[in-house]
Amino acid sequence: METSSTRKTSKLGFGLMRLPRKGLFIDVEQTKQMVDLFLEAGCTYFDTAFVYPGSEEAARKALVERHPRESYTLATKLMASAALNEKKAKEEFLTSLGRLGTDYIDYYLLHCLQDDNYRKYERFGLWDYVKDLKDRGVIREYGFSFHSGPELLDELLTAHPDVSFVQLQINYADWENKRIRSRANYEVARKHGKPIVIMEPVKGGSLAKPPKEVQRLFKEADPDASFASWAIRFAASLPGIRVVLSGMSDVAQMQDNLSYMRDFRPLSEKEQAVIHEAQRIMGRSKTIPCTACRYCTPGCPMQIPIPDIFSAMNLYLGSGQKEEAGAAYRRAVGDGAGASACIGCGQCADACPQHLEIPRLLGECAEALEG
Repeated sequence: METSSTRKTSKLGFGLMRLPRKGLFIDVEQTKQMVDLFLEAGCTYFDTAFVYPGSEEAARKALVERHPRESYTLATKLMASAALNEKKAKEEFLTSLGRLGTDYIDYYLLHCLQDDNYRKYERFGLWDYVKDLKDRGVIREYGFSFHSGPELLDELLTAHPDVSFVQLQINYADWENKRIRSRANYEVARKHGKPIVIMEPVKGGSLAKPPKEVQRLFKEADPDASFASWAIRFAASLPGIRVVLSGMSDVAQMQDNLSYMRDFRPLSEKEQAVIHEAQRIMGRSKTIPCTACRYCTPGCPMQIPIPDIFSAMNLYLGSGQKEEAGAAYRRAVGDGAGASACIGCGQCADACPQHLEIPRLLGECAEALEG
């Protein structure tokens, strides 16, 4: 019987965190179109999580109920910080199975391990739990997604050598970033011989609209290539990569990604040199490196739309568009709380996988965009 371990997997994975929306709800009909295009191109890897609102249910409706189970692989995740106790944490798996409408998961991940939460996974016995799930045949492989530094990654892979893979944030902008440390984490995973699933290759969409100097660089090198294609091909060209997840939000993004990933071609030496120049330029960028994951927003006591405010601020920081930034800021805030409403409680910074000093940055946004 063919399993997720033996089935050939395309380099492109479909990340289901940023699905298209109609108002407050996921646009399931457009998601169906995207799923069909993805599978028709020979791609098979779908990635969701217990904590992605509505995502697992949308995957059931758009994928599981419409395509043979053996034609794709499913990844979902258990997040200990979303559970009050060990029992609730372990129940996340059964909840995910029910939402997805399947009786097994191909790739099951312990979600978002970092310095301030990894001990909770140990305290709740979740490493032994996922091993038991594999022994029972209800998951095929298990690994973890990671948002911290190489020292902790090395410690975890040494303590748990039986994990099948690790999911890391890797993109050309973060390759030498002192907060994210993409290259150092990549090298630790390679040292341990673990296949790597890449998340945030387009950095929450920000590399689809890089600074204008980078845009000019890419257009001079290849006028027909999208900016996102440079980012995804950089990630997919690295040795040891199982799949690169792209959080596609509409059919057009799916079509663009498939245009160059259907028959993937690694970056040439000349293209690598272009990426190196983009990294040099990005190293001087003053933009806020927010990926719009929105992990910061649920616990905000003031209900500040933090990622939307940062997106508006980046119009100003990235290309000096102060009027456009102000208009975007007003749209983001509406009648709700703006950046100056921040009380500095710090829960947002604790939740941020990018380790941003969010209260300080909100203060800068208030100073620049309110007035």
